[in-house]
Amino acid sequence: MSMLESYAAGRWFRATDEGAPLRDATTGEEVARISSTGLDVGAMVEHARSVGGPALRDLTFHERSALIKELAKHLTAHKDEFYELSTRTGATRRDSAVDIDGGFGTLFSVASKGTREMPADTVYLDGGLEQLGRAGQFVGQHVYTTRPGVAVQINAFNFPVWGMLEKLAPAFIAGVPSIVKPASQTAYLTELVVRRIIESGILPEGTLQLLSGSASGLLDALTVQDSVAFTGSAHTAGILRSHQNVLHGGVQLGVEADSLNCSVLGPDVTADDPEFDLFVKGVVTEMTVKAGQKCTAIRRTIVPAAIADEVVEAIGARLSSTTVGNPANPDVRMGALASVDQRDEVRKAIASLQASSDIVWGNPDSAELVDADFAVGAFLAPVLLRAREGAVEPHDVEPFGPVSTVISYETVDEAIALAARGKGSLVGSLVTHDPSVARDVTLGLAPWHGRILVLDRAAAPESTGHGSPLPMLVHGGPGRAGGGEELGGVRGILHHMQRTALQGSPDMLTAITGRWTKGAQRRVEEVHPFRKSLAELRIGDTVQSASRRVTLEDIEHFAEFTGDTFYAHTDEAAAQKNELFGGIVAHGYLVVSLAAGLFVQPDPGPVLANFGVDNLRFLTPVKVDDEISVLLTVKQLSPRRSADYGEVRWDAVVSNADGEPVATYDVLTLVAKEQPQY
Repeated sequence: MSMLESYAAGRWFRATDEGAPLRDATTGEEVARISSTGLDVGAMVEHARSVGGPALRDLTFHERSALIKELAKHLTAHKDEFYELSTRTGATRRDSAVDIDGGFGTLFSVASKGTREMPADTVYLDGGLEQLGRAGQFVGQHVYTTRPGVAVQINAFNFPVWGMLEKLAPAFIAGVPSIVKPASQTAYLTELVVRRIIESGILPEGTLQLLSGSASGLLDALTVQDSVAFTGSAHTAGILRSHQNVLHGGVQLGVEADSLNCSVLGPDVTADDPEFDLFVKGVVTEMTVKAGQKCTAIRRTIVPAAIADEVVEAIGARLSSTTVGNPANPDVRMGALASVDQRDEVRKAIASLQASSDIVWGNPDSAELVDADFAVGAFLAPVLLRAREGAVEPHDVEPFGPVSTVISYETVDEAIALAARGKGSLVGSLVTHDPSVARDVTLGLAPWHGRILVLDRAAAPESTGHGSPLPMLVHGGPGRAGGGEELGGVRGILHHMQRTALQGSPDMLTAITGRWTKGAQRRVEEVHPFRKSLAELRIGDTVQSASRRVTLEDIEHFAEFTGDTFYAHTDEAAAQKNELFGGIVAHGYLVVSLAAGLFVQPDPGPVLANFGVDNLRFLTPVKVDDEISVLLTVKQLSPRRSADYGEVRWDAVVSNADGEPVATYDVLTLVAKEQPQY
């Protein structure tokens, strides 16, 4: 059998001992061996800091995002190879899709977020400008910058592909190199994926390393700029939390641990409603996908007492059609658990639950299998329990397998209280078609959950389901769930960065952030900025327009032409009575339209299109015969890697004859990188 290798400090490392066997979840055959004996974990950390970190910090957010997208495309081309090996973990094709395609989809999604929502720079601005001085020459700005550290990920056995990629993408785009330590049971699949990544040469050297086997000594090598993202048991999380470098060395630890997720059936739902079927289908799906080995699976099924019997019967009926056996067989819906040891742990959990609950469907000691042998594989039939009154164990014991417990409630308040007894979960779901129930239960559950799915017949056609973490939404949860936070779009990227409050002059902040700051110098030149290509434009380039008188005829024409005949623009007497106006005033959008005519250079040139405005505010009414002018300044330049143009954000200030701003906004244009030839 082959020995799994670690990718460390620029080379593949094979341990010198025999290692521990890793077995096929279905047949019990040895797949590989694993060991990290002789591996220099300190050298891995140093390699990440000295080689991977500088290489990443030389790239912008957009450049890093482009590499992650390229990686996603490359891995997708090898999907069949990963699927074949995934079967040995006990995963059906459906299970493999959740792990493998889910991982690739996360790469694509996070890369897209990095390109669309982050600047083509290495500094990310957080929030607006804070004016700290009366004259505006002392200002504050929060920014995120890259930490010069290492992101260590210690992953669980149930998602050997997605678990790695969902942590890798945000850290990489943040500019932080990763060291991946997969759980041993399924590490052979993670190793194969990492091999294909390293062979591709897409990621800069040192930005991804793999530790196959024990991580002993790894935390000892970490320091204040480093972080650890752990997914696994609360027991192991407790050990990590007590490490000296976490307690006193400044190492940041993020935990995703045990989670007794629940699904609540609303009191408004009857057995004849479509929501009833949605609820039952959701519970069974979460019990059987990945054989229930999901940190987001439904462990507690909370239902109205009046309908509990019908729920139990419906879940049992649906489970009876679930075929269990060899995951390579297309007729099989649920495969094996990851290992025999894992099956034994689930059996122990079921025994604990039986102290206050009764098994109403399934047998943990036997199963009818398709194309498999119960004596050698890590198989466990789905098990449904029903809690007796006052049951405690369902709120304390997590059976990490195809197991759920039905718990009855009488009132909405009781349902909320039961959900809260889980002491914090990654996800909860509520199935209801009553908006008032949805509000009451959701607000009651929200403090105890990182994510809540509210499902009814309207959302069902597009719903991704209870147990699917999405890259654009936060994945994590409070309390028992670990208190960590992963994913969440740009939030997941910023999690790896340092937020700092900058204080200084507008010119200094402009120089530091790469974005024009209000109050900073402007450059008014003879060449209109619209005649400059993206390569020629500079932050602070400004055009000061001529002025224009806004006449009553302008206002009346705009009102008639657009149909906007609001009284402030058309009824002098009524407008006089409103102290905000004191007479006829121009439409705000007329002001913006006239402003465009003042600053636009109309000839064909580098400016290709205007694609919108941001942050538009009307500050002071423009009255009849007021004169307006515009000050337009280049605020930010964002080249697009995949196009021959980029985006330019302009700061626009429209002022009246007294110099008072009447409107402020950002103008967004697409500008050619080089001067076009006409």
